[in-house]
Amino acid sequence: MKTKLEILKGVHPGKFIERELLKLKISKRQFALSINEHPQTLGAIIKGTRNMNVDLSLKIEEKLGLEEGFLMTLQVFHDIKLAKRDVNYKPDLSKLNKITFWDTTFEKIDWKLMKRSIIQRIFSYGNKMEQEEIIRFYGKNEVDEILSKIQLR
Repeated sequence: MKTKLEILKGVHPGKFIERELLKLKISKRQFALSINEHPQTLGAIIKGTRNMNVDLSLKIEEKLGLEEGFLMTLQVFHDIKLAKRDVNYKPDLSKLNKITFWDTTFEKIDWKLMKRSIIQRIFSYGNKMEQEEIIRFYGKNEVDEILSKIQLR
């Protein structure tokens, strides 16, 4: 049987806190005030726009009866998940021609940040294999949405 941590590995601690507060039928604001924290701070953590910190983790864990360090452990596993995704976030480069990116250092392309211009370039100058790889990598819906905005298709 899997432990709670194994099941939640990679989940942002804010999602876990939100679920616990829903189970206890406690509002986020009420809970934040009960641990002497700003509701906006707790709200940002629950939304995932802010990371958990040690001091807040200890307050929440004590109030919810969690094992000390549990929320920080979730945060670390979430950070690891994001780091792995970013490192591996690139298409199959063997299916793309470097010449399509003639004015760019191919190895330094940020596939996440440059998504719109990459899709535009591939669908303007790339071949069928390159287009298929970009659709596989970014997803058909994402490619279609971007292409509809730039009206290439």
